[in-house]
Amino acid sequence: MRVLLIGAPGAGKGTQAARIARHFGLTHISSGDLLRRHVKEETAIGRQVAEYIDRGDLVPDAIIMDMLYKPVMAASASGGYILDGFPRTVEQAEAAYAVAGELGVQVQLTVHIEVSPEELLRRLKARGRGEDDSDSVIRHRLKVYEEKTMPLIAYYAEREKLVTVNGGRPVDEVTWSIVVQLQRARRKHLVD
Repeated sequence: MRVLLIGAPGAGKGTQAARIARHFGLTHISSGDLLRRHVKEETAIGRQVAEYIDRGDLVPDAIIMDMLYKPVMAASASGGYILDGFPRTVEQAEAAYAVAGELGVQVQLTVHIEVSPEELLRRLKARGRGEDDSDSVIRHRLKVYEEKTMPLIAYYAEREKLVTVNGGRPVDEVTWSIVVQLQRARRKHLVD
């Protein structure tokens, strides 16, 4: 099973991805976690992307695709993955689809975790961890998501590979809803 999670910053993608990965025995791949690790370890990629992250901007496609290649290939070979944080734009989705299609590791189902803007703002302020989570950076991140990532919902809906769940509910209810959707997709042979 190869699943993509889409949701705004603060929607709970990381939490839900970890839970769903455990439930189905998938590898959780978080582009954000990978980027933060590179920044913390001051790798070549980390130094390159730190300024994008500090501003709340998207990291260039080529860097993300290079960084995700090995983890996605390894996860696909070992039973599947749940990917969160990439793609973030239709252009990234198209590029990833072309590469992944050639390799036979493309996303089979996309889950959109929908949360109201007010709840997102509340969550992000509550979990603020310092300068990178200042009010202006949070609002900028949400604006970038709205402009760049929201069009992905229509992109995946056109491919008939999209389910939307209400992410404003308690964590356990959101997990249950995603599990039900993935089990339903398995029964319909949309995922393996």
